[in-house]
Amino acid sequence: MNKQDIIDFCLTLPNTFVDTPFSDDYESITMKHINSKKWFALIMEVNGELYLNVKTEPDYSELLRSSYDYIIPAYHMNKEHWNTIIISKEVDKCLVQELIEQSYQLTKNNIHKRKIIK
Repeated sequence: MNKQDIIDFCLTLPNTFVDTPFSDDYESITMKHINSKKWFALIMEVNGELYLNVKTEPDYSELLRSSYDYIIPAYHMNKEHWNTIIISKEVDKCLVQELIEQSYQLTKNNIHKRKIIK
């Protein structure tokens, strides 16, 4: 898998788009929901390696990290809810696609409600 493969797969999911959210950084890409603008994937290069951040359920995050050497706590994101997949030759393409789909679903309607105090 490469960066374009990931982007192309993400765009097969309904109502999604590509964004470059960081000024002066046109290499890092976020994949977002059209309606809510929430990220479900962050693609970036770190120290010469391709990183993909995806949201996962916290219990599943730990299982993934202990099962795959190329899945680590999220780079620069909440490590309880996000994982980084280091994209390399050994990465399981089907697993990556599955995790992207899960992240898409977890972020699709995830609207944080604030308690209003009067």
